[in-house]
Formats: sequence, C-alpha cells, structure tokens
Amino acid sequence: MSANGQNRHARTGRLARKLAVAGTGAAVLALPLIGATTASAATPAAATTATTAATTYPDNLDGWIRESLDIMAQHGIPGTYEGIHRNIMRESSGNPLAINNWDINAVNGTPSKGLLQVIDPTFQAYHVPGTSWDPYDPVANITAACNYAADRYGSMDNVFSAY
Repeated sequence: MSANGQNRHARTGRLARKLAVAGTGAAVLALPLIGATTASAATPAAATTATTAATTYPDNLDGWIRESLDIMAQHGIPGTYEGIHRNIMRESSGNPLAINNWDINAVNGTPSKGLLQVIDPTFQAYHVPGTSWDPYDPVANITAACNYAADRYGSMDNVFSAY
C-alpha cells in the first residue's frame, strides 16, 4: 500500500472515531434522561406497593386501638391513643365482650356492649365503613364510639365519664 492510501485510511479512521465519540457522547447525555424517566416511572409503583401492603396489628388492646386510629385518620375522626385507652379502661377494663345488663339502656332492651360500651342504635348510626358490623368487634366498636364522641363532644379525648 502506498503512503497516500494509509493516510486516507487513517483520516477515515479518525473521522469514524470522531463520529463514534460524538455518538457515544450523545448516548451518555441521553442515558441520565432515560434513567431518570425510568426511575420516576418506577418510583410510584414502588410507593404504591409499599403503601398498599397490609399493616398487621396485634390481636390485643394495643393493636385494636392502633388499627382504629389508622381507620379514624382515613375518615377524619379525631382522637388519640391516650384518650381512647383511658375511656376503654373506664368503660370495660379492656374486655371486648363486656356488656352492661343493669343500666337504663339494658332495662330498655339496648344494653351497652364492647370495649367502649356502645348501644346498638348508636353503633349502627356511627358505624364507620371498612369495619365490621359486629358491635363486639373491638376495632368496629372503638371506631364507631370515637365517631360518636367526635360528633357529640369534639373527640373521644374530651370524654371523661360515661357518655
């Protein structure tokens, strides 16, 4: 091969390298944009998966109160752990099957039931969607009672005696 041919090949090679480098540069610039698009599209799906994962609560007074508070927050019902716990201890000593068979409500045929001693008409009127319709269900009882207390007293936190 002649020296001229080699030069021509070298120039062509340099030009090809420059185009390749320029192309790589464009690709390098595009990668963060593609990555950002992919990352932002993946983020909501990951967040949705994390937020839709069911929270589990212990099957005890602490768990029932915490689950009720989460449901109450979803429905805009005010109340605190302390206010709910204080009233439960006064009304039923934490027994979800407690029933009052001796007060005026019982005499009238509607005894107070459950952790927060709710009568059936009040439970039905203040039932919160997403909870059981069983007044002895601890979470349903707490949530309905707190809904009633919020309507009548502003919050279960404002209740310091029979309500």
